[in-house]
Amino acid sequence: MAQQAYATETAGGGSGPERRGTRLRSLFGRLTAGWRGDPRIWRRGLLTAGCAVLLAVVMLAHSRIPNKVGNLGSLVETFLPWLGLLVPVLLLVALLRRSATALIAVVLPAVVWLNLFGGLLTDKSATGGDLTVATHNVNADNADPSGTARDVAASGADVLALEELRASAVATYERALAGTYRYHSVQGTVGLWSKYPLSDVRAVDIKLGWTRAMRATVTTPEGPVAVYVAHLPSVRVKMEAGFTARQRDKSADALGEAIADERLPRVVLLGDLNGTMNDRALNAVTSQMRSTQGAAGNGFGFSWPASFPMARIDQILVRGMEPESSWTLPQTGSDHLPLAARVKVTTSGS
Repeated sequence: MAQQAYATETAGGGSGPERRGTRLRSLFGRLTAGWRGDPRIWRRGLLTAGCAVLLAVVMLAHSRIPNKVGNLGSLVETFLPWLGLLVPVLLLVALLRRSATALIAVVLPAVVWLNLFGGLLTDKSATGGDLTVATHNVNADNADPSGTARDVAASGADVLALEELRASAVATYERALAGTYRYHSVQGTVGLWSKYPLSDVRAVDIKLGWTRAMRATVTTPEGPVAVYVAHLPSVRVKMEAGFTARQRDKSADALGEAIADERLPRVVLLGDLNGTMNDRALNAVTSQMRSTQGAAGNGFGFSWPASFPMARIDQILVRGMEPESSWTLPQTGSDHLPLAARVKVTTSGS
């Protein structure tokens, strides 16, 4: 009898998926109570509906937002994925206002956001590839350069790029990486470490007056690959000037010209571009290369700031090769997260 009583009580008050579904239906029922027969559901929430339409327009036409005033367009594009967080907020407001008009309007930004970023929500990584590359802005103020070097080397990268190298710390990185990488070159504040021979190494002029970009030919078992390492100038958000990025934009154009002039068919760009793939100011670079994260990653792959990543301003871009997988590495002593990717050097078109 005791067993029967227990079974009866469990059937009516269980905590499985059925009960959770019942709670959700009950909550939805309370939110929509009184909607039927209420003619005001179409007149209420017009402001919310207007905000939803405006949000959809901003995301859909972000490339038309002018940069003439404080580089507003680039600022919006840098954090464009985060605008999707406004969709559930507007949905909640529409439900609380009991507005059918607002509910329908909220569908617009939801559809636009999914069209822009829905593909990043799925895991596109594969198991193939014959070259692993990694990049990391190590931060000039890194308190543990040896530990950072060991951490990124542990990724198994065949080719490793480091940016923001302080001159006084270069020897420390060289010692820490010597056991893993036989070949390396440091040009200014950027460096390249490789398990394969390097040749035709040179600095790349990105119109700064000092060296923050370089180029080298890496002779992999599958053939030569041109590897570029770059650290574009930082951008700032100022109350009086908006999103100040003029020097970054000028350097991006110069880097794009150098890559466009590259004679080798297979090219990798590793570095901190201080901008996202959505930022039209980087078109000189991004228009001619593919993001490994966009093509073969899982999620957005945000890299900065390391404590709470909000944007992918560090990039691994390729041309003439096929991305197979792309991922972020664990946090080091830097304010950026390291990135890694595996690519197929030998493609059907090679």
